[in-house]
Amino acid sequence: MGGYADVYSAWKADPEGFWMEAAKAVDWVKPPTRALDDSNAPLYAWFTDAECNTCWNAVDRHVEAGRGDQAAIIYDSPASGGVKSKITFAELKDKTARLAGALASKGVAKGDRVLIYMPMVPEALVAMLACARIGAVHSVVFGGFAPHELSVRIDAAEPKAIIAASCGIEPGRVIPYKPLVDEAISVSKHKPDFTVILQREQAQASLQDGRDYDWHALQDAAEPADCVPVGGGDPLYILYTSGTTGAPKGVVRSNGGHMVALLWTMRAIYNMNPGEVFWAASDVGWVVGHSYICYGPLLHGCTTVVYEGKPVGTPDPGAFWRMIEEYDIKALFTAPTAFRAIKREDPAGEYVGKYDLSGLRALYLAGERADPDTIEWAQKKVGVPVIDHWWQTETGYAIAANPLGIEELPVKLGSPTVPMPGYDVHILDENGHEVGPGELGAIAIKLPLPPGTLATLWNADDRYKSSYLTTFPGYYETGDAGMKDEDGYVYIMARTDDVINVAGHRLSTGGMEEVLASHPDVAECAVIGVADQLKGQLPLGFLCLNAGCDRPNEDVVKECVKLVREQIGAVAAFKLAVVVDRLPKTRSGKILRGVMVKIADGSEWKMPATIDDPAILDEISDALQGLGYAKG
Repeated sequence: MGGYADVYSAWKADPEGFWMEAAKAVDWVKPPTRALDDSNAPLYAWFTDAECNTCWNAVDRHVEAGRGDQAAIIYDSPASGGVKSKITFAELKDKTARLAGALASKGVAKGDRVLIYMPMVPEALVAMLACARIGAVHSVVFGGFAPHELSVRIDAAEPKAIIAASCGIEPGRVIPYKPLVDEAISVSKHKPDFTVILQREQAQASLQDGRDYDWHALQDAAEPADCVPVGGGDPLYILYTSGTTGAPKGVVRSNGGHMVALLWTMRAIYNMNPGEVFWAASDVGWVVGHSYICYGPLLHGCTTVVYEGKPVGTPDPGAFWRMIEEYDIKALFTAPTAFRAIKREDPAGEYVGKYDLSGLRALYLAGERADPDTIEWAQKKVGVPVIDHWWQTETGYAIAANPLGIEELPVKLGSPTVPMPGYDVHILDENGHEVGPGELGAIAIKLPLPPGTLATLWNADDRYKSSYLTTFPGYYETGDAGMKDEDGYVYIMARTDDVINVAGHRLSTGGMEEVLASHPDVAECAVIGVADQLKGQLPLGFLCLNAGCDRPNEDVVKECVKLVREQIGAVAAFKLAVVVDRLPKTRSGKILRGVMVKIADGSEWKMPATIDDPAILDEISDALQGLGYAKG
């Protein structure tokens, strides 16, 4: 394969040839004669003259190749009292074919949408694959989303059917899903033809005659369905990104390019071999769950893990280490937030030593900026490469990474390493001009985006163009700010709106967070910019301290202010910080900095649909009022 520089140069020299070669990993019904379709630029499409089926590639072909007895899915659920099971590829083929047949018997056909509202159970993957099997377009909504948010997505996607579970299980509570689905349908303009409900013993749902069908009963009478060929450019799924304002954006992923890209990443980035166990500790409701719980590992013939639990509290900070030992997991992919939670509960790493982690080859982090302190802690305690990589819901896989399957590049703390083939990354100033190494700017990717990235937004081509392609013509605007160094390493410093302007100096809140996180008592932190009459904006820090820290809060705050002053300088004007018990986050672990800014500035704000625990915002508001903010 050659080293990274050779592979990247080969892509740049001949993108068409590069992706046509990568496409050989897919089992096509009708192979493509070309990779890129630029006939509708700037809406680019990939492998549009090919025919394929994603379910066939993820399931059936492994059975045909004699791997039917291999585990496809491992299910481990500390949340439900320790339920565990395994599903082989042969069993997965049977399950997906039967559910696909049941959906088809109720009139679901190629191109129809099916909304999936499920917790972390294997049936969520079965539902996704069953849709792919018959060419239906699935739209997974994170289980437990409020009825209003669910109804917005019902009206946007107009699904023929909804597949849901009767409940989800969080530590210490059961969340009945069926009442949320019922309420969402009642307020939606679009009404699905029917729903399919997986009954869980923790909360049985009452079914409405003629509309609601039991998961098992519906399938009992159905004929198993074969895989339906679809076009390479036909949509596989819609995944809604939830903005805090406005209607959610439905990212559309196409069948052909999605398979080509994910298959390439499983070997090149994650260094995985068929038959090995890959674990993405995320949720099927997020893009990581789509790419690396469901499709990526299964397409590559790996065993994937569906984990219904948390990094801490189910039952302790050793939960992840127990999983790695028990299932001989080769690669773990999770959010930095998960590791910060483990580190906060077990700063000395005592739980790590209780388990045999010798099978683990690498740990991958994405979803939030991975602060150097967390990476160093993980490297020290776990003893494997800790790889930060950067991507987005829109891209579906890593824009920048350390491609262990090609070459393990030197790690630079704070950088997700280098752009992957397909991504021509540029750092631009406000006028669209390239800035020099080490200078902060907007991160943009030269068009076309590679296979597997968003084709457009569902029923919203113009919104796709205005949201992503207008600020810098000829480029995709990532919405992230950062820089490149002289070696071409990329640094993601903040969302563009998290770059603050202090007395004319453009400063990254992410840079300040890195400094704060290096303090030995700080487990986790966030920095926001608050309005200031004199300087325009001022940085304000929120600090969560390690479990067992018994020092006075004001001492830690003083030391943190001094640290920022020493390492970033007086220009940062960093004088304000407050200790809080926890930070407001989405369920996927992203810190809700934008909402915190609005609370601080007394602006109107909307409760984010994705928030993990709304009560935290009251605590943040109280803390801000104590500093003289949040008076609006």
